[in-house]
Amino acid sequence: MVLLVADTSALVSLGTVADDSPNPLDLLLDSHTVVVPKQVVDDLTETASYDDASGEAAQAVLDRRSAFETRSVELDETFPLDDGENAAVTLANEVEAAQLLCDEFNRLALVHASLTETRLVTTPSLLTALVRNGALSSDAAEGLLAAMSEARSWSSNSYVKRAKSTLRQQREDG
Repeated sequence: MVLLVADTSALVSLGTVADDSPNPLDLLLDSHTVVVPKQVVDDLTETASYDDASGEAAQAVLDRRSAFETRSVELDETFPLDDGENAAVTLANEVEAAQLLCDEFNRLALVHASLTETRLVTTPSLLTALVRNGALSSDAAEGLLAAMSEARSWSSNSYVKRAKSTLRQQREDG
């Protein structure tokens, strides 16, 4: 299985599920070896304390904690992102992960530049890959993306727009 490191924002995105859709977190955990830094688990625990959609999504991820590995990393104090993303980038480089799943859309260029051999993947691109690999239908992926977009305030996000376009094309070619 593909080794993937995930940050807090991406895991919260995957924990946001439309009631009638397949669970994207389950699909990820079934198809990847997922490792997260302890700082991400700490962020998820804090987020789960909120009584909102993000809190519910974070709790859904924590409920699956036995399905992924948690590791401690030493933070680079000069890295200009929050501790969760800092730790995820550091861990991805340390374990030579194939992929880093990250939804820090405002700073993706910095995250990408900080990775050595690891491919940067966003949740929208993960959903399109799950469709391409036959694990998810285009309709289900579009429903999930719509639910995530609403919960995560992604309505004008260019990565989401590109994923929607790709999903429409995959459905038409399908």
